[in-house]
Amino acid sequence: MKRISKADIQLDIESVAKIPIIANILDVVCKTTGMGFSAIARVTDEQWIAYATNDLIGFGLEPGGELKLETTICHEISEHKKAVAIDHVSEDEKWRDHHTPRLYGLQSYISVPITLKNGEYFGTLCAIDPNPANVNNQHTIDTFNLFAELISFHLSAIDDLSVATERSRRQEEEGEIREQFIAMLGHDLRNPVNAISNAVQLQLRSNLDERNLKLAKIIQDATMRTRGLIDNILDFASGRLGGGIKLNFENTDSLENTLKEVISEFTVAIPDIVIDLDLSLSKPVKADHKRLAQLFSNLMGNAITHGEKGKPISITAKTDDQGLELCVINSGQAIDELTQQHLFKPFSRGSIKQGQEGLGLGLFISSEIAKAHGGTISVQSSDATTCFTVIFPAIKD
Repeated sequence: MKRISKADIQLDIESVAKIPIIANILDVVCKTTGMGFSAIARVTDEQWIAYATNDLIGFGLEPGGELKLETTICHEISEHKKAVAIDHVSEDEKWRDHHTPRLYGLQSYISVPITLKNGEYFGTLCAIDPNPANVNNQHTIDTFNLFAELISFHLSAIDDLSVATERSRRQEEEGEIREQFIAMLGHDLRNPVNAISNAVQLQLRSNLDERNLKLAKIIQDATMRTRGLIDNILDFASGRLGGGIKLNFENTDSLENTLKEVISEFTVAIPDIVIDLDLSLSKPVKADHKRLAQLFSNLMGNAITHGEKGKPISITAKTDDQGLELCVINSGQAIDELTQQHLFKPFSRGSIKQGQEGLGLGLFISSEIAKAHGGTISVQSSDATTCFTVIFPAIKD
């Protein structure tokens, strides 16, 4: 293992200092054993570093202080991973001539290994004193081992938090790059899609045979759907990058004409769909008509895609003193409750059948448009019908 840099040592010491239980453990160690110095030491193949200390006898070692590894008993503990406890060095045949007690003037000593939850040897919890102490007994050793486990738990938690924080930072950076790419891609796709749309419009105005007319309408349908996807992608990227849904209340057409134009686009592209329309728009409502058209188009596309083929789509829109209420209703399979809970989240599409593929952004963007207007969007679904309801509040005086 390479040497730990001073910068990393300082970061580790600061992290350990933020754990309140560390200071308490070192204080309890000294009070229960009667010893004057306790410490948590980081022990590697080359270093002995004090990460936390409680010095009541002026031993002179503070957090960040180092001892030569070869002069410590912890060096030996790092090899056999067992506790060492000495009551009275001068009366202990095994330790009376050991260089460590003689070098540091010790008569009592206890040290237990600290092992992290991943199995890595971290260092030791130790205590020393120039006077004898009663520490070489099972009760004291068990207490130290318990303290070592508590220290290990908190140190491992610091490592886990550090790893999670770094992973979160990388994911956030990667997410921003992806969203920026999506935004640029959406902008770059608009020009070729518009070119295809203009070309197919010119084709539809010419005298086409039945086969080419069918192909042209397929292309028209595809470009309309693609433009809707691009709009959703750009709005999603804008919202995620902090721009949010932009509104413009300077409308060039009436709300009724705006809704009818969306319906017209669908009926031209899909001639066999049946739409029951009920509009009652007598009261003004403060809304960005283009955004409302985007929201309505998303709901229409959703109803056509997931509704029962051959059954009509019912649309009601009314304005009154409370505001605007827009409902899009289709027949078909009910949406289960679990799917409903996530329906307005990005990339959430519920069960997908062949031909229903998409990004799962339409309903999310619709909900964001509603929120931007101070409104709401909700869904009610049964075995008979599914109804999406949009409510925009009335203009306040």
